[in-house]
Amino acid sequence: MFFDSNYIIFVMIPTLLLSFGVQLYLRSTYGKWSKVRNSGGMTGMQVSDLLFDRTALNEIPMQVVPGQMTDHFDPRANVVRLSQGTAGQPSVAAMAIAAHELGHVQQYQTGSALIKARNFLVPAVQFSPTVSYMAILIGFMLNITGLIWVGIVFFGVMVFFTLLTLPVEFDASRRGLQLLTEAGLMQSKEDQRGARAVLRAAALTYVAAAITSVLQLLYYISIANRRR
Repeated sequence: MFFDSNYIIFVMIPTLLLSFGVQLYLRSTYGKWSKVRNSGGMTGMQVSDLLFDRTALNEIPMQVVPGQMTDHFDPRANVVRLSQGTAGQPSVAAMAIAAHELGHVQQYQTGSALIKARNFLVPAVQFSPTVSYMAILIGFMLNITGLIWVGIVFFGVMVFFTLLTLPVEFDASRRGLQLLTEAGLMQSKEDQRGARAVLRAAALTYVAAAITSVLQLLYYISIANRRR
């Protein structure tokens, strides 16, 4: 199935090119703005501390983790983990990334409807990949079209989850920029331009993932339709 020419032409090649292009753009944008000092001269960790002090956010623990662009908010542990580059650099990129993660914190603390909808799907997404791929593979091998459609339905849950992630991430970036403005940290045009550029580049990774999942879903649907 995975050596089908349709898969190679309409799924594999487009997604590889898209992924490569987005990663190249992200690294280029991050590389540029990680070398530009933000006007406050504050590291990502200092930015986070100031946002907790100057906004309505309830303070939560902050941790430093190894790697580059490994920043994330863990809602289960209620902790923000910043990469070494973000936590320790006084760059525009570090400021933007830290604010984005605190944007996620604000989503949870204010009970964002987007987060609630996404969390509702988490249990299903935890087992749907296994069920999906097994059903599609077995259905294909045994020529059972109904089983392929079962796999497609479960795969569709993953696709919907991926699509729902887009507005969640966009909203976190919007909130992060608002938090920076509220705290008085967007002091120059360069701060504003760089922060938006970094967050836009990061958001494109989620767009690429969504497009990839949709293309794969359409391919599976085409398989099922060809076997009617």
